[in-house]
Amino acid sequence: MTSKRSWLNALGLHRPELRAWAMYDWGLSGLQTVIMTAVFPLFFLSYAAHGLPGTQGEERYAVANTIYAVLIAVIAPFLGAVADFKAAKKAFMAGFMILGVGATGAMFFIGQGDANLASLLFILSLAGATGSTTFYESLLPHIATEEEIDRVSTAGYALGYIGGGVLLALDLLMIQQPGLFGFPTGEGLTPEQASLPVRVAFLTVAVWWLLFSIPIFRRVPEPPRAIERDEQQGVNPFKAAIVRLGETVRELRSYKQAFLMMVAFTIYNDGIQTIIKMASVYGSAIGIGRADLITAILIVQFIGVPFAFAFGMVAGRLGAKRSIFIGLLVYTGICIFAYRMQTTREFYILAMLLGLVQGGTQALSRSLFATLIPKHKSGEFFGFFSVFEKFGGILGPLAFAVALNRWQSSRVAILSVIAFFVVGAVLLMFVDVAAGEKTARDAERDLLTG
Repeated sequence: MTSKRSWLNALGLHRPELRAWAMYDWGLSGLQTVIMTAVFPLFFLSYAAHGLPGTQGEERYAVANTIYAVLIAVIAPFLGAVADFKAAKKAFMAGFMILGVGATGAMFFIGQGDANLASLLFILSLAGATGSTTFYESLLPHIATEEEIDRVSTAGYALGYIGGGVLLALDLLMIQQPGLFGFPTGEGLTPEQASLPVRVAFLTVAVWWLLFSIPIFRRVPEPPRAIERDEQQGVNPFKAAIVRLGETVRELRSYKQAFLMMVAFTIYNDGIQTIIKMASVYGSAIGIGRADLITAILIVQFIGVPFAFAFGMVAGRLGAKRSIFIGLLVYTGICIFAYRMQTTREFYILAMLLGLVQGGTQALSRSLFATLIPKHKSGEFFGFFSVFEKFGGILGPLAFAVALNRWQSSRVAILSVIAFFVVGAVLLMFVDVAAGEKTARDAERDLLTG
């Protein structure tokens, strides 16, 4: 029993509430692999957008991505402030989760040429996922101590890799071998019959997400309500949220380490998101086949599991900030390797390299930020963090496109991404973690004193 407890402690899963929190990542990651990455984009372009002239299908898909990102950017900090004031993080998380699960399940009913319905459901699905993640992440500093938080955060990413990878593998088997699952096969199928395995895959994502959400709502307690000195119990929560947001914007100078961390994260995460979004496009441009691209996605998922856990352990020795630097250095090497890449075998090696650092770098960014903010404002601050994260996926693809247009070479374009890792790392160097932690803890003690 002692050895098992020690093993779970090393992984950051040694208490029931920590395991329950991490399992939400397991459930939600099915949406990230099936809907955001591997299956829905192709389904949208070839089936839902069928009949649209020219590049209108791609344009509709791009617009849908933009709308959901802007929607979350507008409402996340405000709802985070409301959740902090009302002690309703889990309630808001549940609301967004139900929205996302419902929209994802409704994708089963998308017909051929239903681009409008597909766009709407895609927007609602991703808004539900991103909105629920904001409140999910805001629970982290309330359930994990400062000594545990890096391991717990990386454990969430590791379980997410497992959950997302397992569901993607099952759904790809169902799509590629429909007869094994009792779906009609052969010639003469209608578009609705031919698309049935894919649409059922969307149902599995919704069920998977809902099922593995149960532990967090059962095991993780709602953080206690914290009223600041200038607030009163009976104030309208929406009015209080507006006041809090204004105060936080003005007080960002006081939390300058957290703010600098958000800016640094925005820059280097732009590079990470560019590699994630453009990897398949880049692979296709240099001649990698679709089956190999999907295999590479699975490699990233399953290589990411042990190395996400490993990053949490390394952070226990080196600290989160230094461990993030290691991840950014590897990402720079990945760009250089991709520039020289020629074969499918090398593309698989690239996928393995991504799996080494992708989850750990993002998980430690989350946990480092959590230590730099006051716990009673975690919903609000993670709302801002979500906004910065969304904007951290705009400039990178734009720079990639500009470089591609200028030099007419995907290889040169992939090298341009290095700039985001370098600039982000330089900004991260100026984050004084000890000073930021002291500011956050002082704010918490001041609240208790008041």
